[in-house]
Amino acid sequence: MNDTTSFDGLLLGAHLVTLDGADYGVIEDGALGWTDGVLTFVGPRASLPADAESLAGEVIETDGGWVTPALVDCHTHVVFAGDRAHEFELRLQGASYEEIARAGGGILSTVRAVRAASEDELHAESMPRAAALLRDGVATLEIKSGYGLDFDNERKMLRVARRIGETLGITVRTTFLGAHALPPEFSGRADDYIDAVIDWLPRLHAEGLVDAVDAFCEGIGFTPAQTRRVFETARALDLPVKLHADQLSDLGGAALAAEFGGLSADHVEYTNDDAVRAMAESGTVAVLLPGAFHCLRETKLPPLAAFRAHGVPMAVATDCNPGTAPVLSLREAMSLACTHFRLTPEEALRGATEHAARALGLHDRGVLRVGLRADLALWNIRRPAELCYWLGGDLSRGVWSAGERR
Repeated sequence: MNDTTSFDGLLLGAHLVTLDGADYGVIEDGALGWTDGVLTFVGPRASLPADAESLAGEVIETDGGWVTPALVDCHTHVVFAGDRAHEFELRLQGASYEEIARAGGGILSTVRAVRAASEDELHAESMPRAAALLRDGVATLEIKSGYGLDFDNERKMLRVARRIGETLGITVRTTFLGAHALPPEFSGRADDYIDAVIDWLPRLHAEGLVDAVDAFCEGIGFTPAQTRRVFETARALDLPVKLHADQLSDLGGAALAAEFGGLSADHVEYTNDDAVRAMAESGTVAVLLPGAFHCLRETKLPPLAAFRAHGVPMAVATDCNPGTAPVLSLREAMSLACTHFRLTPEEALRGATEHAARALGLHDRGVLRVGLRADLALWNIRRPAELCYWLGGDLSRGVWSAGERR
């Protein structure tokens, strides 16, 4: 806390899950105060200055409940058109993800739908998904491109992502994922397509549409050498990188992300011990995506023990996308992370707050601490573990972004 006695907003009566310390950093019967969107008081209600309530611009009496940092969904593909429910049926009938992709389904089916949609249509289709995440506690959202696969449609996706942030009043970080799949017009010419991606990136960045750069480094995606070329272009533009790494095989993707000081390596089911050590040295976050693991009925677990042993932060995200992770709740992903990956509820919550913020290069949120953003979520629960315990349900009583209720 500090000596400030005047607040724009003052929230009273809830238990605080600050995550600033061990055992959730719990403060019972707590108080949060903020000014200009930044927390200026975090502590027991009894420690507030005597005149705090009378000087506050707004006083919010919660009458119980719990407050956590607002959730951060650090890996999503929420901007898309159409759906791929038919592929869900095909997988249940025995078709593999690779088989569907190689037959012209998968990412390319969504590409066709995105290309056919206008910017307004794409915004209208995508908004309900982002709004669902907000209702479930998310105030910071990463949104990737990657379903346009040409300049105009990648640009359209990134513009829609920016509009979503403005419409909802939350933070949206945009990630350029031009190297997501090979579009049909470049069939058999993957290197030529990477040339095109490298040409688009500076142009999109100049328009203020790109916060980070990603690629799909996989046998059905792009090779490490091709990914390296994209990353070198990003580095020349001083843009951070992230990577879809080691999801279906070990091509050294996580190690490549670490070599470039990547914000994160995502999926990481097949990441080897050497790559884990490289991630630890570079500060690269491991983003766990249990929704895709669940929907694809995968069995290869990420190297969780190695991540813990080497101190690699583990984030949790929805991977919300139309094909392999139609997940519209970050709490659901947290629950799946506990069930499939054996994370503790506290690990899962930290993974969807402080570690997820780090995976986006954001160090001003994810913990309830004086000096950080007043991004918080109020929950109708009796203990923090319930955030992972319940499968679905309407637990959120409110979400604040920089002190503004959304």
